[in-house]
Amino acid sequence: MKTKKSENLYKKSLKIMPGGVNSPVRAFKAVGGNPLFIAKAKGSKIYDVDGNEFIDYVLSWGPIILGHAYPSVVKALKKAIERGTSYGAPTELEIKLAELIKKAFPSMEKIRMVSSGTEATMSAIRVARGFTKRDKVLKFEGCYHGHVDGLLVSAGSGGATFSIPDSLGVPQSYTSETIVLPFNNKEALKNTIKEHWKDIACVIVEPVIGNMGCILPKDDFLKLLREETEKYGIILIFDEVMTGFRVSYGGAQQYYGIKPDLTCLGKVIGGGLPVGAYGGKREIMSMVAPEGGVYQAGTLSGNPIAMTAGIETLKVLSKTSTYKSLEKTMQYLEEGLKDSAKRAGAKVKFYRAGTMFCTYFTENEVIDAKTAKTSDTEKFKKFFHGMLKNGVYLAPSQFEAGFISLSHSQKDIEKTIQRAYKVLKTI
Repeated sequence: MKTKKSENLYKKSLKIMPGGVNSPVRAFKAVGGNPLFIAKAKGSKIYDVDGNEFIDYVLSWGPIILGHAYPSVVKALKKAIERGTSYGAPTELEIKLAELIKKAFPSMEKIRMVSSGTEATMSAIRVARGFTKRDKVLKFEGCYHGHVDGLLVSAGSGGATFSIPDSLGVPQSYTSETIVLPFNNKEALKNTIKEHWKDIACVIVEPVIGNMGCILPKDDFLKLLREETEKYGIILIFDEVMTGFRVSYGGAQQYYGIKPDLTCLGKVIGGGLPVGAYGGKREIMSMVAPEGGVYQAGTLSGNPIAMTAGIETLKVLSKTSTYKSLEKTMQYLEEGLKDSAKRAGAKVKFYRAGTMFCTYFTENEVIDAKTAKTSDTEKFKKFFHGMLKNGVYLAPSQFEAGFISLSHSQKDIEKTIQRAYKVLKTI
């Protein structure tokens, strides 16, 4: 695999960007080596500056659910760009996308567009505090809700990869308002809410944790979470930035039959462009300015480019055949990877929710952040680099989810399974 051009670009980027990247996990620190610089992408493939081709299972960390440069999205974007890239004023496009989102997520009675998942979670928490007139936030260990100061406590994603429970620059006074519990622990949840409910504004959760790999809720944990929050007047926020349209068309809330008070969505609603949204019960969202006293604003919120890509993406996703195809592909990959591991004698655990998945190098059942960390990260490093050299691009961390797209073909999956067996045999 040629890497000379990527290596030269990385040396250049180190001089002008922190760590040579614009987001920490891209730096390959968790797996060793230097990052590859991508030149283009099409369908299920990405291509680096040295001309190497990879079957992509990162998909811009999830939102490229149709595949890269999907024809109908690209066609619509070309027309949209000719009309201007940003107006800073309302457009009909915002209404159309909001209506499509509401159809998929009926719990989002009112919706506010923003520019990122982080902005969505930050804003949702502010609204919850304004509505309840309480200050504390309850989150779960390993759940990552963006780089919000008060939530960078026992976070997943980059924080988990580098074993950093907190971030420098975050005042202790911010995190003192955050309560952290282990995921899937019913007793801890019940006892904590019973003791502190008068101070808790909201509980925010990734209904399937996608920033510690792929950790599923167990034994009606989400049902209990809904019951306890309703009982004590606490706002339940589902962070579906990763699970939205991934676990099912209506996200994890549709799949598990749980109706949260507020929902946060990310780049998937814009086909991968910078966009996010939060929304929920009418009476709660009516607190948002200019209708209410909770201030939140954004110049690029609802910009015409992201709205156009989102509308075209959700049009495709709304077709019944789309999810039948995605499920068939994901099932094929799941069965094939499990079989490859078994034949290779590899001790791994494979989990998936809809079209997101993770292979943990551990014999333990993974139910929370603690059990996820029993994974052998050295073996994952070998697996990652082995797959990369064999033309398969995975997330450069044991603690990140993988994804498939509508563009992944049977041939892509067969190649991936064959190459996984080849690599696993060497570990």
